[in-house]
Order: sequence, then C-alpha cells, then structure tokens
Amino acid sequence: MEVTLSSPKSRKREQILAAARGLFWKHGFRRVSIEEVCQQAGASKMTFYRFWPNKIELAKAVFDAEVSGGVARFRHILNEETDPAEKVRKILLLKFESVHNISREFLHDFYANESLGLKAYVEEKTREAWQDMLVDFHKAQEAGIFRKDFNPEFLLLVSQTLGKALADDAFARLYPSPEDLIWELTNFIAYGITDCRIRVG
Repeated sequence: MEVTLSSPKSRKREQILAAARGLFWKHGFRRVSIEEVCQQAGASKMTFYRFWPNKIELAKAVFDAEVSGGVARFRHILNEETDPAEKVRKILLLKFESVHNISREFLHDFYANESLGLKAYVEEKTREAWQDMLVDFHKAQEAGIFRKDFNPEFLLLVSQTLGKALADDAFARLYPSPEDLIWELTNFIAYGITDCRIRVG
C-alpha cells in the first residue's frame, strides 16, 4: 500500500530522520546508537526496523534527505526574482544553515573514516548531486548570475576535495569550529565565481 506524506507511518519516519540528523551532527555516527535515536524520536526499535535494517542505512537516508533538500532549496534560490549578489548571499546562507552545529566527529565519520562505509557513499551522492546542479549552473551563467567564462565543472572537482579538507586536522586547527572552516571555504569559492563581492548579514 502506498504511504502518503501525511500518514502516521511517514510522519514517524521523518521524526526518526530528524532525530538522527540532530544526533549525528552533534556526536558523529559511531557514538550514536539506534536506541538513542529512537528515544529522541519517541519511537520504538520495532518501528525503526520497519524502515531501516541498520544504523548505516539510516545514516545514508539522513544524508540523502539532506542532499535532496539542499538541491531543491538551491534551485528555488536561482529561480527567485533577485539580483545575482542576493542569490549568492542566499546560497551562502543556505550552506551555513546546513552545517550549523556540525561536529568534528561528524566530519570524520562521514568524510574521512574508510571503515564505516559512509565516506564512499557520501562522495558518490555528492558527485551525483553536483552533476544535476551543473545544469542549473550553466543556466545561471546564461542568465548572467555567474561569470560566463567560469567553468562550473571546476566546482564539481572542488566539491570532491572539500571532504578531505574538512577532515584534515591541519585545516581544522585554523578555525575554532567546523562551521567556521566550511564558511571560509564556501565564501572563498563563491566570491570567485561572481563579478562582485557581497556582504553576509
């Protein structure tokens, strides 16, 4: 039977995803148990196993939801009737909001730890999302939002290396928190693809 978005089953699944996201962002993957996720979501372990066979698949679902939501919000911003600088400002804020309260444990578990099986998945999903977004970047260039002499494929290659930078202790020591590091990297890239500098806030 098809499950509608408003069904109790769907709502419970979303509650578990939201609880897992919050816990993963704060503590990373390894330190969070299924029991803790269920307690935070107000769900039983039986309910959990109706949706996912294990914690790894839950983590993948959390990341999938984050990527698809981010892409949707990115496209909405590009289609808004605002000037290029405002679009880039909102895109920067969107990135900042997505990493708010993110922990070093999360970055390590999702982007650096080979043994957990999440690193390869995150890299592949990120690559797929960027491939879809390249089409939007090209359209934005034609609309004058980004420089026409800029190669959007460059961003795809950069995105594949950001995970390494985020999990690198040498980078981490330069900033008080992962948020500050990600914000710096995002600003650095965004300022380079527009003809103007913008202020955030």
